[in-house]
Amino acid sequence: MTTTTHLSALSATDPAIAAAIGREEARERNTLEMIASENFTSSAVLEAVGSVLTNKYAEGYIGNRYYGGCEVIDEIESIAIQRATSLFGMEHANVQPHSGAQANMGVYMGVIKPGDTVMGLKLDQGGHLTHGSNVNFSGKLYNFVSYGVERESETMDYEQMAEVAREARPKIIVVGATAYPRIIDFARARAIADEVGALLMADMAHISGLVAGGVHPSPAGLAQIVTSSTHKTLRGPRGGMILCDASLARQIDRGVFPASQGGPLMHVVAGKAVAFLEASTEEFKTYTRQIVENAQVLAEALIDAGLRVISGGTDNHLLLVDVTTKGLNGKSAEDALSRCGIVVNKNAIPYDQLPPNVASGIRIGTPALTSRGLGPVEMRRVGELIVRVLEAPEDSQVTKEVTAAVRELCETHPAPGVPLA
Repeated sequence: MTTTTHLSALSATDPAIAAAIGREEARERNTLEMIASENFTSSAVLEAVGSVLTNKYAEGYIGNRYYGGCEVIDEIESIAIQRATSLFGMEHANVQPHSGAQANMGVYMGVIKPGDTVMGLKLDQGGHLTHGSNVNFSGKLYNFVSYGVERESETMDYEQMAEVAREARPKIIVVGATAYPRIIDFARARAIADEVGALLMADMAHISGLVAGGVHPSPAGLAQIVTSSTHKTLRGPRGGMILCDASLARQIDRGVFPASQGGPLMHVVAGKAVAFLEASTEEFKTYTRQIVENAQVLAEALIDAGLRVISGGTDNHLLLVDVTTKGLNGKSAEDALSRCGIVVNKNAIPYDQLPPNVASGIRIGTPALTSRGLGPVEMRRVGELIVRVLEAPEDSQVTKEVTAAVRELCETHPAPGVPLA
């Protein structure tokens, strides 16, 4: 059993859960977390999320709660809202959504009606479930039409976006992605939205930290609505938020509560407030620049080794790699790397011929490794390790040697916020 001495109360009450948490701590300490949507929060964020605020029900909004005793809660939510609007330069913020997906639901519920037409990026070309997947509420409740990426450049096809928009006349155009490695042209998307009378909604769940750090163009002043998760590159707790123009504030707020959520998770809202404060610092700007540099160095290392990186590189925190050139599929590549302590996820690549549960590629991100303090030298080393595994996925000696190298990197670059063994 993994010891968890810092979880003394939990260990005494529920040793099974305490032990499981201990094993997860060990996993996070001893593996290279390279899933693009994951990161390590600060100890300050963890303290806020683990606070007594979890005890308080606060259904409603500031000054208009359905429960008494919300004076402190109102103060905390006010701080989170002020910090979010200041950080991203938007007029209004709703910090209550439980996730990025819930944020998107709140927008749809508040601004449009079931059956209305919305346009989003194709799921198999980098879009998110909530951008119209037929297995998701978005595709079930709304009439989604899609645009994609150009086949040759594998970059967003704005001409196609415009053509689809002119034909479908959507109420909302969603621009943003979960697996897209290039800069998003929010100005061009806004011009298309204006032409067809649509609202522009920027889903910056993956890039919000990069926007806050100034290393990706901001949708503020272009998109009337901006949604995001608060973890990923932003390094906050798992949660979501919606930013919008003041003219849409009432609709957005009602779309979150009472339309799609009940009481907010105030311990998480407090963690969001802490993360917004951290993201406003010069240190955070330096950190986000390092995230992007690390991703670009890693992409170069993989390309130099003969791997095909989608779109030829990256402008942000992630890269997509076509592993079929090594005789693998995404699932087999993910499994082989996982056995060595390198954690990535299988991912479809544009115009993929394999099903999504197998896929032709893997998605790799640098936020968590950057949080551990890895820089360009270490990223080149990580690239070498990835290539070794992909070239000999069944070689037990390679697995043993790469695992040892991964453990050494983890020991010399401890995971922030994760208790030491």
